[in-house]
Amino acid sequence: MNPVLDILKRRPRLATGLAAILAGTIAACGFQPLALWPLTLFGVAVLVELVARAPGGRSAFFAGWCFGLGHFTLGDNWIATAFTYQASMPGWLGMIAVFLLSLYLAIYPGLAALAAWLVMRLDPRHEGHREGWPDAGAFLLLSLAFAAAWIVSEWLRSWVFTGFAWNPLGVTLLGGYESRGLAMAAPWVGTYGLSGIATLIACVPALLWRLSRNAGGGLRWAWALPGMALFAGLVALMALPDPWAQRTEGAVRFTLVQPDIRQEFIDDPRQYEANFVKLARLSLPRSPGETRVVFWPESGLGDYIRDGYPPFLYRMYTYAGDPVLARERIGRVIGPYAVLMTGAVDLVLKDGEGIAARNSVSMIDGNGNLLSSYSKAHLVPYGEYLALRWLLEPLGATRLVPGAMDFWPGPGPRTFDLGRWGKVGVQICYEIIFSGQVTDPRVRPDYIFNPSNDGWFGSWGPPQHLAQARLRAIEEGLPVMRSTTTGISAVIDADGLVRAHVPWHQAGRLDGRIPPPHEPTPFAIFGNLLPLALAGAFWTLALSGVALRRRRR
Repeated sequence: MNPVLDILKRRPRLATGLAAILAGTIAACGFQPLALWPLTLFGVAVLVELVARAPGGRSAFFAGWCFGLGHFTLGDNWIATAFTYQASMPGWLGMIAVFLLSLYLAIYPGLAALAAWLVMRLDPRHEGHREGWPDAGAFLLLSLAFAAAWIVSEWLRSWVFTGFAWNPLGVTLLGGYESRGLAMAAPWVGTYGLSGIATLIACVPALLWRLSRNAGGGLRWAWALPGMALFAGLVALMALPDPWAQRTEGAVRFTLVQPDIRQEFIDDPRQYEANFVKLARLSLPRSPGETRVVFWPESGLGDYIRDGYPPFLYRMYTYAGDPVLARERIGRVIGPYAVLMTGAVDLVLKDGEGIAARNSVSMIDGNGNLLSSYSKAHLVPYGEYLALRWLLEPLGATRLVPGAMDFWPGPGPRTFDLGRWGKVGVQICYEIIFSGQVTDPRVRPDYIFNPSNDGWFGSWGPPQHLAQARLRAIEEGLPVMRSTTTGISAVIDADGLVRAHVPWHQAGRLDGRIPPPHEPTPFAIFGNLLPLALAGAFWTLALSGVALRRRRR
């Protein structure tokens, strides 16, 4: 016998762990940029099968945790690229950081696997389970419980320890730029509910196979037909243009800019003027008297444009050493009938000294007036602030965004009434990934502006970020205007379809009219109560099935 196979046979726990890690890695191939969504369903199916055959709760948790380790290590590999732009820490630390983060994130699928196994264990007729082959009834209960537990685990992952909601499983069921795929259900179940549905779909082939074992003759193969029909329907939904989407035009004109300012130049004061020139050339009006809103990305503007800072800061970073002149030249660029929304850094001062910064979006009209601003509320741990600074800084750790000061959070989602330019909600970069947390519940905006700097997230991060922004548009029924430094910038309508985009690592501008919003969706009204209610329904079905099987025993 092959010595490796012999070791795996003698050590089933090791074999389970390796199989689960491989399944998790395969499942991550469904995320962008690979978008091989059938592999996600296959990987989840393998995990559920491993849980179904687990001899105990610890084994079930271990299988889920190993799955998560492979899943998050591959899916979040873009984080490692960020370390190559931080001179204070070695680049090789990037993959170690990804692995350490995955060790923590893997706890959530581990808990989901354990919870599902415990429900199946309640089934009184699990003789087949003891042999590693639960019958169809027990497997159905496991599938429902697993879908419910997965929904809850992703919801927990979105807020525990400030949350890291990147790459929910449901995003793999989002179609191409012209299709919503199965994500068209997101307005009713939310992203986390969509993830639960994905796990259920992944369980269908194994369930049908178990049902076919009890069928005789030609009926055994007949059970394959529902699975084939389901897969064919999914392929059609994912691949074909969405026939139900509304492709109407709005009233507000826009110019959306992607300057393609690379990360190695964006924080270099020597490049600030050249960066501004890139933005300016892409923002000039196409015709005199053009009324429009202009969108610039996060981190694109190096100037301090707010009044009241120490003079030496303006001399170092601001055109002509004066924020008023800096704003006025912006006004001359966009024209007198336009308004600009741009990423900028604001300072928090104490006794004339900067003690912190805020990642902000400032709104400037064509006369150079500063209208209002929004400060990012959901900051990136270890990116924009160093958690546990008292412990980690002496060890040589620093945050990934250059500078000594931590960023401070703003108050949360806000809607700004820009008059003729509509009501806008702002979500800066990372904030857009948090389902149910992107709009002001008191005042619904007409559209969401999502400026971002994805220039340090390699080739995997930007398309994953765009996909999650599309899910927010579908859930909320709101268009999303996404301007980034290096791509992918896009105009996303209220159905989540990409109307236009500028590819990664290209400079360009998009002009047109902002797509109109839909009426508030059920998710816009009830938020994450909907996926949690779906999880509750799955739990109820699973536990009711257990009770029914106990009664019939």
